[in-house]
Amino acid sequence: MNNINPTGPTTGETPAPGPASGPPPSKPAHPLKKPGRSGGCLPWVIGLGILFAIFAVWKFPSFKAQAELGSAYAARVGCSCRYVEGRSLESCQTDFVPGMEMISLSEDPATKTVTGSVPLLASRSARYAGASGCLLRPEN
Repeated sequence: MNNINPTGPTTGETPAPGPASGPPPSKPAHPLKKPGRSGGCLPWVIGLGILFAIFAVWKFPSFKAQAELGSAYAARVGCSCRYVEGRSLESCQTDFVPGMEMISLSEDPATKTVTGSVPLLASRSARYAGASGCLLRPEN
């Protein structure tokens, strides 16, 4: 028996499933996961961690040098403000330029010494020396 009306892609009709066509294609278990891929985001996290560690080791000397310079500047200015001008140490910290928020000042009134420090990186002290003003103490 011949069929006069053809079916298929040229007519837009789909042929009825028969024994020649196989089972319908299966869907993946998870719509966002591609089959056959493994690892997830752990390799990316490890890779970014390694890059961050390399960057930190590369930039640490620069951070340390800036912390040393900033703490020495803060100690010298803080000492002059406190012992030459006679202001309070809290008032002296308001004179710092923007970017020096991490530097803290402390004083030892017995020796007339002001210490500027950046936590875990640097600490420098300046001592009031009378007519000479405030002098930075040499590094140990």
